[in-house]
Amino acid sequence: MRLEADAAAQRIGPAGALPDPVLRVELMNFNNYGNDAAPSVLPWKVGETKYTLMQSLPLWGKRELKRHAAAADAKQADARAEATWVELSARIKTAYAEYYRATVNERLAGEVLGLMSRLEQVAQARYAGGLAGQQDAIRAQLEQTATRTELIAIDGEKRQSQARLNALLARDAAAPLAEPLALRPLPPLASADALALAERAREHNPLIQAEFARLAAAQTNRELTQRNRYPDLLVGLSPSQMGSRITTWGVMFEMNIPLQQESRRGQEREAEAMVGAARSRRDALSHQLLGELGVNLAGLDAARRTQTLIETQLLPQSELSLQSALASFETGKAEFALVLEAQRQMRKARQEQLGSRVEAQMRLAEIERIVGEEL
Repeated sequence: MRLEADAAAQRIGPAGALPDPVLRVELMNFNNYGNDAAPSVLPWKVGETKYTLMQSLPLWGKRELKRHAAAADAKQADARAEATWVELSARIKTAYAEYYRATVNERLAGEVLGLMSRLEQVAQARYAGGLAGQQDAIRAQLEQTATRTELIAIDGEKRQSQARLNALLARDAAAPLAEPLALRPLPPLASADALALAERAREHNPLIQAEFARLAAAQTNRELTQRNRYPDLLVGLSPSQMGSRITTWGVMFEMNIPLQQESRRGQEREAEAMVGAARSRRDALSHQLLGELGVNLAGLDAARRTQTLIETQLLPQSELSLQSALASFETGKAEFALVLEAQRQMRKARQEQLGSRVEAQMRLAEIERIVGEEL
């Protein structure tokens, strides 16, 4: 996209340049009628040779309009290149959040596996001492097997995230990646910031800027089409040669006559329709992006509030419940099912905390894509 933008920028100069001049050579009486000479195509051996050097001159500011249209196209290409990067950046951020989710889920499953192994040992000891049945140890083993199965699925998700992230970074799919250590801190955004962010999106979103440039190009082309009602000029200089001498000089002027009015009116109506289409496309894109901005701001706010609730209430409560159940089970005051339920609640709380954090990162990536810059 950057190379295409560079190519578009190179068209600005040629768009406003004059057409190449034309040289015409006319051999008059090349059969040498009336002369005692044989026919010839050599300029100095014919009756007369006429040279005409002609240059077309577009009038009424047409060259400047063509240059402005090319500049608008170049600006549109620049905006498309920037939009490509903004889209790629958002996809990289999303893929990294997914990679982080898989990595943390793997760690949580490993902790559950370690806890179930510890509980199995306690259950085996209680069974050996005749304090409990064998069922507790078997259930602990079943939980470990289920967790190992889940770990296989999580490992597959993690490797998929790595391959996706490597592809976005233009690396080999199997290239090594460091373990994600943390997520980006969230900026202080809320739904109340929608108006300010919408204004920033109008100013910085590259897709909207591309549509503005498209509209400018359409308006310039419309004006250029209207200028085609007026003729262009062709000027020329004509020296004539007889023998080896230039004997006479002539000057010529030529202009086209814009008589095909119906054809020209059709071109003007087409240009006018293209202006309307560009304006409608710009407005539709603005409405769409600003609607998406509101949706993602609401989603970010909900994810942040959910994360706060989990971290301040649900997670401490679940951890306290698990610690109490473990202590009671090890002293024989609670059943294994109670410990298992507390462990599941604890893990669910951690997964919900992780889910809300990853959701917030994805919403933030989408907001930055719409705004067109980092927040």
